[in-house]
Amino acid sequence: MKVLFLGDIMGRAGRAALQSKLRNIQEKNQIDFTIINGENSAGGFGITEKICKDIYSYGCDVITTGNHLWDQKEISDYIDKDNNLLKPYNFPEGTPGLGFNIYQTKKNENIMVINLIGNVFMKSDDNPFIKVEEIFRKHRLGSELNFIFVDFHAEATSEKMAMGHHLDGRVTAVVGTHQHIPTADAHILPNGTAYQTDSGMCGDYNSIIGMNKEPILDRFQGIKSKSRFSPAMDEATICGVIIESENDTGLAKKIEPIKIGGILGV
Repeated sequence: MKVLFLGDIMGRAGRAALQSKLRNIQEKNQIDFTIINGENSAGGFGITEKICKDIYSYGCDVITTGNHLWDQKEISDYIDKDNNLLKPYNFPEGTPGLGFNIYQTKKNENIMVINLIGNVFMKSDDNPFIKVEEIFRKHRLGSELNFIFVDFHAEATSEKMAMGHHLDGRVTAVVGTHQHIPTADAHILPNGTAYQTDSGMCGDYNSIIGMNKEPILDRFQGIKSKSRFSPAMDEATICGVIIESENDTGLAKKIEPIKIGGILGV
């Protein structure tokens, strides 16, 4: 199976790039299933029902999220109606929405997508290392599941790397989000799990992690800015990874980073 995962959609520029380029990326690479992190897709802060439906129409199968999920108030009512929109599984008990789910590809293969969030340098949630074990008490790779993908939305590279090794050999891939900068460490861990610390974002890289530079530069200099934080609007680079799995085990055969369009595109 070949799965495409794309990092955080950053505002309108990221959405526009996906609308114009996603179908071509899927066809060129013979993608079986597409997952995109959408937590910054609504003006950099959260996601809405309309944007979810737009992203699905571009060719996305599942949307993962992170700490900005609840920035748009309407999503609290909508998320329980959409089984393809995931929250981090280790959000506190009682939080609406699903933290993982099993989906079928067009080839009738089963893929589980798990969304987790880190605790280091972020608001503290349930321990992701302990919480994820609940899932593996009932589900295993290679039996009823052909592929297991984990989006670990976290700030600290050490926490992301620790999760990769914690799940090595039990999932097909662990890929980090949240930092918006694509890291150069895509590889397959010793027991067969594909890993990259951060997938990067789908946004304008002539920016500071997707936001217009001026108010952020003001803040770093101790200046009270007159401008609000808002996403940069020039051409976005689509960043992410393509992961190919072994048919018999479901473990990773290959992980290939992609950077398309914008100033990082190759």
